[in-house]
Amino acid sequence: MGVLNVTPDSFSDGGDYLDPQQAIEHGLELVAQGADIVDVGGESTRPGATAIDSATELSRVIDVVTGLASEGIAVSIDTRRSQVAERALEAGAVLVNDVSGGRGDEAMWPLMASVRAPYVLMHNRGEGASQDSLAHYEDVLDEVKRELFEQVDAAIAAGVDASRIVVDPGIGFAKRAEHNWPLVHQSALDDMASWGFPVLLGASRKRFLGVHETGEPRIDDSMEARDALTVELTRRAAKSGLWAVRVHRVEANVAVVNSSRVRSEEAP
Repeated sequence: MGVLNVTPDSFSDGGDYLDPQQAIEHGLELVAQGADIVDVGGESTRPGATAIDSATELSRVIDVVTGLASEGIAVSIDTRRSQVAERALEAGAVLVNDVSGGRGDEAMWPLMASVRAPYVLMHNRGEGASQDSLAHYEDVLDEVKRELFEQVDAAIAAGVDASRIVVDPGIGFAKRAEHNWPLVHQSALDDMASWGFPVLLGASRKRFLGVHETGEPRIDDSMEARDALTVELTRRAAKSGLWAVRVHRVEANVAVVNSSRVRSEEAP
């Protein structure tokens, strides 16, 4: 899943693709590099991001979704608002990626119950942008799983088809570095693979990559360094058999996924 942010304030590429034609061209590049899905988002969810209204979000994403879908590209809409999700699906999006896990809009689950589209339900203790004030855990993997499945159960009770749900542990959302690193250990990813739902991992370029697991800041915290660490996490996700990874730099991540697939096929 390739990331396409059409925002002025996303943490790594804000402002790069505000022009719809430039955004569409970048989405085509992501697919040419091997992305299976292009995830279009019109609202930044970085820590401290300013919330926007539906009209603003729609004005940023709809032309891009329409343009990419008209090229036959599988488009995901990254939104916590049912109005945006509905319009994007009408414009040709095939998947809804909800970073609020249903907390951001009470109309989201009824919408997803009425359509035949996959729904990514992410762990988040807030309604949108990441909030460090909510990051308190005794056993982060256990608590994320429990809280995530409470939302999954509620979504199913609201009519969302369980077979269309994808879960996301919400790396970086209501979590600090000391919580994110344990969630991307190989053993944790292996555990997620047994949860009974497809799993999306979105760790690309996130700020926890700027520190070591010990908490010490990395000397090199460039986006290039974070991209290299993202590739390593993709390797782990592929080894565990997760459904997808959401990444900014597609080509290197596709290469490691393909390499993992070859090794798996060659294994006795």
